[in-house]
Amino acid sequence: MCVQDFESTDEHLHKTDNNNNHNNFLNTQMDLENSAATPNSVSSPALESISEERTVVLDESPNLAMEFLPTLRSGEWSDIGGREYMEDTHVCIADLAKNLGGEMVDEESVSFYGVFDGHGGKAAAQFVREHLPRVIVEDADFPLELEKVITRSFIKTDTAFAKSCPVGNSLSSGTTAITAMIFGRSLLVANAGDSRAVLSRRGMALEMSKDHRACCRNELMRVESLGGYFDEDGYLNGQLGVTRALGNWHLEGMKDIDNKGGPLSAEPELKLVTLTKEDEFLIIGCDGIWDVFSNQNAVDFVRKRLQRHNDIKLCCKEVVEEAIKREAKDNLTVVIVSFHLDPPPAIVPQRMRFRRSISAEGLQNIRNLLEG
Repeated sequence: MCVQDFESTDEHLHKTDNNNNHNNFLNTQMDLENSAATPNSVSSPALESISEERTVVLDESPNLAMEFLPTLRSGEWSDIGGREYMEDTHVCIADLAKNLGGEMVDEESVSFYGVFDGHGGKAAAQFVREHLPRVIVEDADFPLELEKVITRSFIKTDTAFAKSCPVGNSLSSGTTAITAMIFGRSLLVANAGDSRAVLSRRGMALEMSKDHRACCRNELMRVESLGGYFDEDGYLNGQLGVTRALGNWHLEGMKDIDNKGGPLSAEPELKLVTLTKEDEFLIIGCDGIWDVFSNQNAVDFVRKRLQRHNDIKLCCKEVVEEAIKREAKDNLTVVIVSFHLDPPPAIVPQRMRFRRSISAEGLQNIRNLLEG
C-alpha cells in the first residue's frame, strides 16, 4: 500500500452549545479517519492580521515525486459561527473501497475528503455527504479513471437528490461541494461552488480550486452563453450567489434534469497534481473560512500551529476559532490533510549571492590607490 493512513470509526463534530435545532444532523457527521489527540487545554491564539496572497507555479520534479510516498493524517472542525442554523457538513474517509465495498487496484487505497456548504436548508448537503462517496465507488471506472468518475458522480448525485426530494422545502435546498481524492502520489480536487482547497508547498499557497462566482471570468462567459445573467449584486439570475452547486432544483430555468448544462451547473472543475515531498498539507474550507483568511495567510497560520504541536485536529479547531475572532459571519468548516508525520520544517530565507567582477583596469586603479 502506497498510502499509509490511520483509521478509526469515531465520529467527531463540534458545535456551539446554544444551537439545539441541528443536533441530530451534526451528530451524523462522517469521520472515518483518526487524528492525533487534542491536548486538555489550549490557549486561544492572538488575533493575526491577514497577509497578502502569494502564488506559486507548481514545479513537479520527477525525482521529487518518484521518491515520495505520502503518509496521510487528517483532522476537521466545524462551528455554527454567526448563523442561526448549521448547514455545513463534511466527510473524511481513509479508504473508499475498504469502507464502501469497492474494488482495489494494486492494493492502493483511495482516500476521500470533502466539505459541503449547504444553503436553503441542510437537506442537500446531508444528501451529498451520504451518497456521493458510494456513487463514486459504484462507478464502473472506479478507481482507474478517477477524473471521469468524480465528474459523473457529482452530476448523478445531483440528479438523485432532485428525484428523491418531496415537493417542499427540501427541493429548494442546495450545497456547494469540494472534494479531494488521494491515490498513491496523485491529488485530485473537484469543486462546484465557492468552497476552496489550498495546497501548501514549501510554505507557499497553491490554489487548487476557483470560486464559482460572478467575479470568475470563465464562469461569467459560461453563464451568459447559456442564457443566464448576473444582477448588480453578482447573483446568478438574481437568485443565487454561486454559479455551480448541487440541488436548488426549485429555481426554474437554471437546471435540466436530463442535461448537465444550464446556468447553474453541478459539474465540478478538476485539478490534478502529483504530490512531492515539498507538499506539506491541504486545507479544505467552506467560504466562511476564506471570508477572513487569504490563501497564504491560512497556510502561514496552519504551518505555525503544526510546528508548535503537530496536532492536525487541534490545528483545525484553532483555524475555526481564529475565524470567529475575525468576526466570520457564516458557518465554519475546515478539513486539513497532512502528507507527512513530521511538522512542516522551518523555512530559512536564503541570502542572495551575486558574482562580482572587475576589469583589469579597475583592479589596477584600486591597487594604485592603496599603494598611495
